[in-house]
Formats: sequence, C-alpha cells, structure tokens
Amino acid sequence: MTTQMTRRAFLANGSLVIAATLISRQINLFNASPAMAAPSPFTPHAFLEIATDETITVWVGQTNLGQGTHTGIPMIIADELDAAWEKVQVKMALAAEPFKSPVWHMQVTGGSSSIRHRWDMLRKVGAAARQMLVEAAAEKWKISANQCVAKDSRVIHPDGRSLSYGNLAEAAAQQPVPPDPVLKKPEDYRIIGTQRKRLDIPDKVMGKTVYGIDFSMPGMCIALVARPPYYGATPLSHDSKAAMAVKGVIDVVPLENRIAVCAETTWAAMKGRRALAINWSQGSHSDLNDDTVDKVFKAQLEKSGAVAGNSGDVEKAFAQSARTIEQSYKLPYISHAQVEPINCTAHVEKQRCRIWVPTQGQTATQLTASKLTGLPIDKVEVMTLPAGGGFGLRGEQDAVVDSVLLSQKLNRPVKVIWTREDDFANDRFRPANQCKIKAGLDKNGRLIAWSHKVAAPSVMSRVMPQAVKNGIDPDAVAGIRDMPYSLPNFFVNYVMVNLPITVGWWRSVGYSVNVFAVESFIDELAHAAGQDPVQFRLDHMQKHSRPYNVLSLAAEKGDWSSPVPEGRARGVAVTSCFESFAAHMAEVSVEKNGAITVHKIFCALDCGTAVYPDAIQAQAEGGVIMGLSTAFYEKIRFSNGGVKTANYDDYPVLTMSEVPDIEVYVVKNNLKAGGIGEPVFPSVAPAVANAIFRASGVRLRELPFRRELLTRG
Repeated sequence: MTTQMTRRAFLANGSLVIAATLISRQINLFNASPAMAAPSPFTPHAFLEIATDETITVWVGQTNLGQGTHTGIPMIIADELDAAWEKVQVKMALAAEPFKSPVWHMQVTGGSSSIRHRWDMLRKVGAAARQMLVEAAAEKWKISANQCVAKDSRVIHPDGRSLSYGNLAEAAAQQPVPPDPVLKKPEDYRIIGTQRKRLDIPDKVMGKTVYGIDFSMPGMCIALVARPPYYGATPLSHDSKAAMAVKGVIDVVPLENRIAVCAETTWAAMKGRRALAINWSQGSHSDLNDDTVDKVFKAQLEKSGAVAGNSGDVEKAFAQSARTIEQSYKLPYISHAQVEPINCTAHVEKQRCRIWVPTQGQTATQLTASKLTGLPIDKVEVMTLPAGGGFGLRGEQDAVVDSVLLSQKLNRPVKVIWTREDDFANDRFRPANQCKIKAGLDKNGRLIAWSHKVAAPSVMSRVMPQAVKNGIDPDAVAGIRDMPYSLPNFFVNYVMVNLPITVGWWRSVGYSVNVFAVESFIDELAHAAGQDPVQFRLDHMQKHSRPYNVLSLAAEKGDWSSPVPEGRARGVAVTSCFESFAAHMAEVSVEKNGAITVHKIFCALDCGTAVYPDAIQAQAEGGVIMGLSTAFYEKIRFSNGGVKTANYDDYPVLTMSEVPDIEVYVVKNNLKAGGIGEPVFPSVAPAVANAIFRASGVRLRELPFRRELLTRG
C-alpha cells in the first residue's frame, strides 16, 4: 500500500530526502528527485533531509513526552550518516503512514517502542544516505567510492580535499539507493552512546515550546464539557439560559450523555459550565465506593478464572514440597496524574479536518476524526504537539471526539480543555489488582512450585478486544508468566474483574502491578528458606543471563554484601520487560512511629545498546521517583457511585524533599536497543518493600504502603 504525503513538502529545492519503508519484511530506501513538484508516492517509516545549506533535518513521528527520543532518534541516523552533530535538527512530522510502527502498524508512542521497534530501520536510513553521498563525491572525483571517507558531514578524498554534504545533496539525490547499506560496527559509533545536549531543551528553557494547553489559532473558541459525576448517570435537566447569560459564552451544545459549553475564553467556559446547574440521574452503581470495590475483587479472587499459564505438574510438586507458603497482595486503581491536563483543538472544514493535540496515538486520532466527519484518512491532518506528561493516557480519544463534534457544530476551530478535576474524574485508571500466590520449597530451600491467581480488570477488552482470547488479557498477567526465573512447575490463573471503572494503559502496564507481587513474594520465599535474597534470586535464574547480570550489577554497585549503615536496611527487586532488564536496590530506615525514609536507590539497567545515556539516566531517575510516589501515596478513591478523588490535595504525590539519592548503572553491550521508560518502573516499589521488611520485620503487601502497620511502642 502507498500513501501520498499531501500536507508537507518533503522536497525542498536543492535537498536530498531519504526515506525507509517496510516491504516484505525488508527495509527499502528510496530517494526522490529535488526537481519533483510533488512528493513521491512511497510509504516511508523515517525521513532524513539534507539541505544545500548543510542543515540535516530528522523528521520524527513519535510524540515528545520528555523522554528524549527527539534527540535519540536523530543520534542513530546521524551516527550512521557520519553527520556533524551541530548541523542536525529535529522536527515533528505529521501523522501519516510512514511513521507507523513496523511492528504494530500504527503511529503510536508507547510501550517504550520508539527506538526498539525501529533500531535497524533508523540505522539503515543513515547508512544509505552516507553511501549515496560517498558515491556522488566519488563520481565527481572520478575515483572509486572505496577510496573516500565520510566524516563530520563531509566526504574526504584520499588527497585530503573534501566536499560537504550540502554541496553533494543534489548529486546524491540522483544516486540509486542501496538496498542493503553497510552498517557501522558498534566500535565505530561516534554519536550513539555519547552524551549530547537535548535538541528540544533550548526552546523549552526559553518558553518557546507550544504545548497543547498553550495552543491557539485565529477564530478558536474554548469548550469545557460537563460529564457524568457517577457511573451510568445521565443529565436529566440543565439551565442553558443561565449558561448563555455568562459573558463570553457562545453556545451550549448537548452531546451524548454530556453537555458542552463553548466560550471565547477558558474562564467564561468554566463559569458557563457551572451555571448549567445540571441535574444528573442517580447512575447505575450508586453503591460503588472503596469498600464495595474491594469486596468485588475479593469475591472474584475466589472464582476459578482462566488458565493463563501452565507448565510441569504444580499439584504434584506441592505434594512433594517440604514447605508451602501462601500470601496475598493488593494494589489500587491509580491516576496518570500528568501535569498538563487533557486538551485537543480541532477545525473541521468541508474538505479536511485539522487537529492539534498532544497525543500518543496519532493513527487512532485520524481514525476517530475520519469516522466522525466522514472524511478519508488522508484528509485528517494531525499535528502532534509536545505533551506535559502522558504515561499512556494521551492515546485516549475523548477530547478528540468532543473537539471534532463541536467544531462541526460551530463551524470554527474548537479547543476542548479538561480541568484538573475533569482529569481525575474521567481518567482511564491503571487497573487495581488483587492476587494470591502459593509456592512450594524443597528440603534445600529450592523453589519447585508456583501457583498465581490474579483478579484484575482488562484494558485489552476495551482497546484491543481481539487480543483477549479464552478469557485471558495478556497484559493482566504480564510480569507473571514471563518472570525472569526458571521454575519447573508453574500455574497462572486469571479472573477478569468487570466494574464500570474505566481502565487504560499506564506506565509499564501489567508489569507495574504484577512485579510488585512477584518480587515481594520471591523475597518472602528467600526469607522462609533462610537464604540471602539476592543469591536466592540468582539461584533461580539462568546463570549469566541478562536478568542475572543486571541483578548482579545492582548488588555490586549497591554494596549488597557490605555492612549496612546503622539503622538502615537494603532490599532488591528485578524485572524483565519491553526487551530490557532492570534491577533496583533500596536503602531505607524505619522509625518507631512508622515513618519511612528512602535514603538511596541503585538502579541497574540493561537496555541493549545505550543510544542516549543522558536520556536513559533521566528516565531511570524518573522511574524511581514515580515508583516511590505510587508506593507511598497514590490511590484513587470512590464514593456514591463515582470517583471521589478530585485534585492533588486528595491525591498526593512524592515531593522533591522525599527524593533519595539515585545512582544509575547501565550495562554496556552491543545488542539491539530495548525499551527505557517502562522497564525502570516496576521493580522500584518491591525493592523498597523488601528493604522495609529487613528494617522492621513487617511485610507490607499492599500499595500504597500502610505505614500504620509499622508503628511499634
């Protein structure tokens, strides 16, 4: 399939444009002549533009969430290109076929996939362009290309003279694109793996970056939408006249199960929405509150569920065990709580629909708008704006739907904004989770049986129902059936919890809940066996495997074997996810009144080739902070059939004064680049919980930590 790019002129005068496209599982590169008046009809996945003014532009299709890919992706291409880094700039591309993941076939930013899904492709883009530039220079000099060397955006002749990439751009554009360009050996990397200044930071520091919440355009109005405060509620009556009487209010627009107020300013829209004085019906689950939610999970955990994993003979192994241990763990619904509230601006015109949005799901946004407007996909233009946090939430389409519908109704650009209270009330929460685990140890303390039953809502049932097979949501058991341990007898049972509470993707998804239970229980088993927690884990891993090595690195860097400072204790946890491996070691102290201080966190990470070390460290530090925040504070509350939590005053997050010293260590290897943002989160909370046990003798099996259990006279 080919798609013509109609909204951005990739081909500037005197420019060389390289694109990569996936066809029949191979990467093919196409060059387009700069003389063409319109873009070529190819289906690329990444673009590289080299202009005659020596500027090298990398067009990125992944959302700038602050994760560093808008520097990391250019680093990969620039290294294979042998570009001068100071000449490289990055630009956000429009939503389009070329920027879809070659694995998921959608343009989406999530699952730590931006680089790991495109590792080979990005290198081939840069390598092909380099080879074409060298061939162009060789033709000019009438020598063999093998005699030329590319370096710092120049091709160098054997006698020392050189031509710049800008001077060679037009001639290189006429060269045939090598189908299989020669890639650099890792030892020849000059940019990959080095510290570089982030390309997006100067504009952010100077206040030039336009986030979605900042975006404005001529003729735009602001809309706030009143949504049901209770699950299943509907508006019975409202006062449109009172809302229209507010100065600046333009229109009141009833939508399905909600009512929008459109105004010239945000403040007018807020006042107008309050003036609606909506009378809502009682809702479908008026008795829903924290206690009833907990009872539902406990009841579901007693059901049989679906078999999600089964190897060996667990029952026989239990019968032969010298000792069996069983425990339960509990995690709450939590919010994304991102800094920038949800927003979207849309302008629906007769022949096109334009959308400006900080989204993680460009393809989903195009599909949503196309369905609502009846316009073909290629007439829906999505301009992706930088996002002030995402963590999975920004792939949701609620604000897109409202802004498109309202723009159609008002025949003008409409910007839909959620308040902080809207964000909490209408979030797609990380699923709550309750589980029971039973394990059997032999007479030597060896783990020989593991049975794990988990009750949790299903994200996949809503967003990807085709992925749910035989009653099993694969995300709900992530981190259980692929834990980094070699277990001979293993059984996993999943019970789907169905409540009106909407759940969605959240940083590291299923791993973010299940790893807490797995790594806490592994620690309990080590204690029961009278063994060192690190050695117990290593003994149940394949020796010198990647999780084995990353745990060993964390133990080494955290001085696990050395005496702990007086009053402190250490705990560890490890995880494998998103093609990467991470281990955390926490050093904590516990006071008699139950106060917990996390003094240090050591993070060891194996993410394959470490493309951009600065971003890796930042992601690891962010993962630690977020992990501690969920461990100590975060929990969504429910009452009267709806969400009780309304703002940060009843949803506290970790403060800067509580952030411990964080040390990050990255395993050096030349393997395929893996994920970063997701793997650095799951093992934080269990490492702290395990350290708390060693410091106090009390196991905390619920998040957020119930610190009152630690008080002692």
